[in-house]
Amino acid sequence: MSDQPVLLITGASSGIGAASARLAVEQGYRVVLAARSVDKLDALVQALGGSRQALAVRCDVTDKESQQAMVAAALAHFGQIDAVFANAGIGGKPGGFCGADSDVWKDMILTNVYGVGLTIQACGDALKQSRGHLLITGSAAGRATIPGSMYSATKWAVSAIGYGVREELRGTGIRVTLIEPGMVDTPFFDEHPEHALNDDDIARAVLFSLSQPAGVDVNEILVRPTPRIDD
Repeated sequence: MSDQPVLLITGASSGIGAASARLAVEQGYRVVLAARSVDKLDALVQALGGSRQALAVRCDVTDKESQQAMVAAALAHFGQIDAVFANAGIGGKPGGFCGADSDVWKDMILTNVYGVGLTIQACGDALKQSRGHLLITGSAAGRATIPGSMYSATKWAVSAIGYGVREELRGTGIRVTLIEPGMVDTPFFDEHPEHALNDDDIARAVLFSLSQPAGVDVNEILVRPTPRIDD
């Protein structure tokens, strides 16, 4: 295995995933970038130094075979996977539980919950071999009751996945970290929020977790914007 570790990131084409990839390469990682938008990934690969540093893989996280192919491509290209950032996710639209578009629910639940489960399953053997690190994008919305929010419900489920997989993997050497952002100004939102974190803020939390010694398991990082200063 190479001394230069490999980080696989889902939802890597923009936002938190892309920011984490950029910072990871700066700190000595090679990266596997997975998303549905290959054009954006290809541009990011070139910006990160080309194929020696980065690999773009088209992946639909809601499809098991697509996830398995992602892992196979990563191992064929780099020979190892040392860390996985299960970051892919989508949001919903207003409507509450009574008036929302249920088709939007379906896509969101499959991506945010089922997709995370499939990523863990697809990457599990490689992480056990490397005694690696699993990071999962949760949310501050998964720690609070938000009226009528199916998105919040999916992130509560993601938190439960993080807690559960940590116990399942106890004794394997794999560390598990939940990254839980508050409001972040990324393409995830249709409008740019006035008071929010940026994607680099979350990337720093990701790399902080990865940078810890092997005996240190950062279980959760909850990151919120500093409250406004009153005028």
